[in-house]
Amino acid sequence: MHVLLTAWLYLLLLCLGLLSLSWNTVAFVLYPLLPRERGRVIGRAAIAYAYRWYWACARASGLMRIDASTLDALRDEPGGLIIAANHPTMLDALLIVARLPRSVCIMKASLMRNVFLGAGARLARYIRNDSPRKLVRRSIASLQEGGQLVLFPEGTRTERRPLNAFRPGITMIAHKARVPIQTVFIETDTPYLGKGWPIWRLPQLPIVFKVRLGQRFEPRADHAAALAELEDYFRRELSVVRPSEGARTAVHSTEEVTQ
Repeated sequence: MHVLLTAWLYLLLLCLGLLSLSWNTVAFVLYPLLPRERGRVIGRAAIAYAYRWYWACARASGLMRIDASTLDALRDEPGGLIIAANHPTMLDALLIVARLPRSVCIMKASLMRNVFLGAGARLARYIRNDSPRKLVRRSIASLQEGGQLVLFPEGTRTERRPLNAFRPGITMIAHKARVPIQTVFIETDTPYLGKGWPIWRLPQLPIVFKVRLGQRFEPRADHAAALAELEDYFRRELSVVRPSEGARTAVHSTEEVTQ
């Protein structure tokens, strides 16, 4: 049984790789041909629908239980919006963008040259993080165009649960773009693809992800105070053990991840 489940999981990951490679090949061709605006819309929508289809397959396989439908309430909301989420695993951004066709992500500059991600990210006008000043300026411009900017204020996947210390920037961007911050909580019962967990190591199955909306924060001129308030809110929410999470939703410690 263990061998069979492992094979299924690897097949699922292989499909994800092939899906990404196929779309990035198409995006590579489209990028110089399409006007910027049309390329942006098509690029973001294609990523969203492709990952939405992929998660449907993952659920159908029985290896994952995913409930991110609460994000649909944000889908047709007009205007720019920052979506701030905690970051337990490598899959978090894919879960969010799959439900939000206008979403835009910030990516490591090196990933813009990745054969599985780069062309699609360039077509969608995702934002590279090589220059903090340009990152802020491009984030503000994207929000003012009506984009939904996905940010993980921890800056990297969670290393010390429930939350890493937040990095500055998110509240300043919200203030300068004059958009609110919608908090999103990603709850999972698995450390799979969290910090330090190798991709080939089989976790307990099925893997469960549940996404829920939290409080919305209006932009404030005092960035530091707003950031402290935002981080405190995340810590309080993630410290609550919810009865509906069940026995397997106990939070895994960093030590468990690195074993």
